[in-house]
Amino acid sequence: MVVSFSEQLPVAVIGAGPIGLAAAAELVARDQDVLVFEQGGHPAAAVRSWGHVRLFSPWSELTSPAAVALLEPTGWSAPNGKRYPTGNDWVETYLAPLAEVLGDRVRTNSRVIGVSRLDRDLLVESGREGQPFVLHVQGTDGAIERVVARAVIDATGTLNRPNPLGSEGYPVTGDTAHADRILYGMPNPDVVGNPCAGKAVAVVGSGASALTSLIALTSDAVYAPGARVVWVLRRGVVGNSYGGGDADELPARGALGSRVRQAVEDGRIEVVTGFRTAAVEEAGDGRVALVGSDGRRVEGLDQVVCVTGFRPDLSFLSEVRLDLDQRLQAPSKLAPEIDPNWHSCGSVQPHGHDVLAQPDAGLYLAGMKSYGRAPSFLAMTGFEQARSIAAALAGDLESANTVQLSLPDTGVCGGAGLFDGEEGGGGGCCAPAPAGPQPISLAGLGLSSVTR
Repeated sequence: MVVSFSEQLPVAVIGAGPIGLAAAAELVARDQDVLVFEQGGHPAAAVRSWGHVRLFSPWSELTSPAAVALLEPTGWSAPNGKRYPTGNDWVETYLAPLAEVLGDRVRTNSRVIGVSRLDRDLLVESGREGQPFVLHVQGTDGAIERVVARAVIDATGTLNRPNPLGSEGYPVTGDTAHADRILYGMPNPDVVGNPCAGKAVAVVGSGASALTSLIALTSDAVYAPGARVVWVLRRGVVGNSYGGGDADELPARGALGSRVRQAVEDGRIEVVTGFRTAAVEEAGDGRVALVGSDGRRVEGLDQVVCVTGFRPDLSFLSEVRLDLDQRLQAPSKLAPEIDPNWHSCGSVQPHGHDVLAQPDAGLYLAGMKSYGRAPSFLAMTGFEQARSIAAALAGDLESANTVQLSLPDTGVCGGAGLFDGEEGGGGGCCAPAPAGPQPISLAGLGLSSVTR
């Protein structure tokens, strides 16, 4: 058999997080050469940054089968599947050992600043499909190495690009001047000398990260005398921001909203709805105020916690061809399934390599990166994505097309609701079907055995 130049090259995986390492394990299991590039100084650097947070998925849903198969011969034992690890537990017990087994296939302190076709920029069409990829990789000394690969799996996630405080997608007036007062991430209640203890803190956001932050700030370790916690919501009512509660098929996820609801009822949390931040202003007492676009103010704040979601970094993919939804910045075939304007009930269909593939053949978006600006990604989704992509790259299309994924329901029906006013009326994944024939997209599902 004649092997082309590109088939002798490794698959490049960008990002040594849970999904990037899972993809590498899948490729190794299929005897495929792979290199993993991690910009941090350690594997799973992004997870380490929120290591204090306890996940709402149990251990049974946080390990990839291919990774477990690599680890077990080393004497590694799987944790109790019913327990809920912290991010640090996930790294120390599973992700770091997996990276160690993968060995020198994982390169840390290696930031990918560009991906292209060999000798081709975005414009050039001639001979494009026959060319391998080139990754421009920058080390800590600033030097750039060119690495040639036959395929690229972008599993960089979105953590390094949080959405700004402003509701229009851009930083607000005063954002930079008061950067020391704004935390983009979840506060750690266990930090010695916690800067939030006994302080006035506003949490801006409505997802699981916001709920987790509110729980941390109202914990006994932080909610000291003089403390004040304000939950700032852009939507007009709290509505399903509490989540599905007992109806959530991930009990720990459902418990987040239940605990926050109780804290609101107990008076530990003030709720401000329909508030869209336009500015951060300094007050005379040294504190800051959030100023809304409607003129309302949330005064007397020591700290602002911004947990308004994330967006993908597409800057290093500017010279390859992408087919992304113009709103979500997720693969176009996947976007209709994950659009938070319409879906919040765990209704994502099984999807694999064909849905995640980009127009430059051999390039895939996987993991949280594949969800673009949409929330609610689960690790088990990424593990199945990685398995399907690896099978396709190994030439096993039967396995690649047989995608199996059953996601736990959130217990929340419908999408984000109306932009202003009451919940409902916005349709959603559980809304009654409209009258008359409707177009149905089967893209990516194929004719193989697909289960949900």
